[in-house]
Amino acid sequence: MSENYKFFQNKKCEYFPCHKIENEKDFNCLFCYCPLYMLKDKCGGNFKYTNGFKNCSDCTLPHEKGSYEYIMSKMKMVSKIGSERD
Repeated sequence: MSENYKFFQNKKCEYFPCHKIENEKDFNCLFCYCPLYMLKDKCGGNFKYTNGFKNCSDCTLPHEKGSYEYIMSKMKMVSKIGSERD
């Protein structure tokens, strides 16, 4: 069974690769904007807070091999937060 839907690469993007990595051929652009950002400190990525804002510039988690499975495993948390009302 093909699993091509788990990987996408856009080498024509002016920011490619947007993070420093060892192996450019494995850089996954599928989650260009990380859907786990809203999880704050529960995302599991390498982030820091800069002037009160979450700074993910040092995080490669959504771009690594296996990122699809990891992100999908966290989507219930994202969905729960998205469905909460104030």
